[in-house]
Amino acid sequence: MKKLFWILMASLLVGGFAIAERVEAQKTKGKTRAASTKLLMKGLIAANCGAAKKDLDAAEINWDDVTLHAALLNESGYILMDDGRCPDGEWAKSAKALQATSAALLAAAEKKDAAAAKAAFADLTAQSCKVCHAAHKGK
Repeated sequence: MKKLFWILMASLLVGGFAIAERVEAQKTKGKTRAASTKLLMKGLIAANCGAAKKDLDAAEINWDDVTLHAALLNESGYILMDDGRCPDGEWAKSAKALQATSAALLAAAEKKDAAAAKAAFADLTAQSCKVCHAAHKGK
């Protein structure tokens, strides 16, 4: 019974360090650039994601704004991978999904195709945001 207890305690300790490492990854800066992931998420990604959703939900879609938000979300997929910010494969997978889905959103916005834009936006949140947050965002 003691052996099982110590194995369980060791597992919890290792798991705790892994969670702490993920949370720390959320806050890290790049190797040479000043913006932390937390700042990029709030100022670039969340701002443009929220604005794109608001624009797509509007009675009359402002396609210039959707195009702007899609392009900036696409760029953010590259920024998240740049300068040593990418801590693991899950992060890389999500950033690449952000690049691909925002490119699809941008293409739909340029065609002024509301159905395709809304589908691309849904893919963006499902394949990129939710996947990365499940792996890295502090619980």
